Amino acid sequence: MPQKFVSPFMSLLHTLKHFLRPSARTRPHPESDPATAYDRWSIQYDDQPNNLMLALDERLFDEMLSAVPISGEVIADVGCGTGRHWRKLLDRSPSRLAGYDVSPGMLAILRTKYPDAEIHLLHDHTLPGLETSSCHLLVSTLTVAHLPDLRAALAEWNRVLKPGGHLLITDYHPAALARGGQRTFREGDQVIAVRNQIYPIPGLLAIAHRLGLTQISHIERKVDETMRPWYEQQTALPVYRRFLGVPIIYGLQLTKPDAS
Repeated sequence: MPQKFVSPFMSLLHTLKHFLRPSARTRPHPESDPATAYDRWSIQYDDQPNNLMLALDERLFDEMLSAVPISGEVIADVGCGTGRHWRKLLDRSPSRLAGYDVSPGMLAILRTKYPDAEIHLLHDHTLPGLETSSCHLLVSTLTVAHLPDLRAALAEWNRVLKPGGHLLITDYHPAALARGGQRTFREGDQVIAVRNQIYPIPGLLAIAHRLGLTQISHIERKVDETMRPWYEQQTALPVYRRFLGVPIIYGLQLTKPDAS
């Protein structure tokens, strides 16, 4: 019996479906939806001196941002939370900075720090207030794995990005999530985990390339000996040993080619 022919397009489509399928792997802690979890986390979110992920994100984001001129430009921060990166963004004098998040609690904290901030509560992937091709820089830090529909989100980000604009992404590495890694915090005696999807980076890049975005840089950081003290402070050495050598965070810089 002759084999059924599978076109290269259908093969790619099957691959992307595999890339974008949320993991069904059992997690150590039950996961809450991002809006609910971050509302509960918001009160203590800015007071986490021993949070390794936030420290790594700070370094990655600073490294990528240093190469992007933003003075006089429009910036969107998707998953802005409490505005962790806003001081460094505002210090470089953009013409506009708009923040988007699903958590009213996180946005309320941001508002206390920046009373005149432009903020929007997200209900889906759309970015209200941003016209097509109006944004020079869109940043999304530690957020991608919380998105319910990566394709729709990236398409919307591409819509608002102007030619020559930049997209900066950081997030918990899907390799760590696939091994059972979670974003958790304590509320009293309770450990609360935030729901994540697993979006492998090749799948994310495949969508970006189909939208016409070009990769500028891709950075990864693995759990190594230098991170051991962070785990010791949390009395989590078994977790450290389990993830030693596993990528824990990544950063991507993409650009929308200028037609000129």
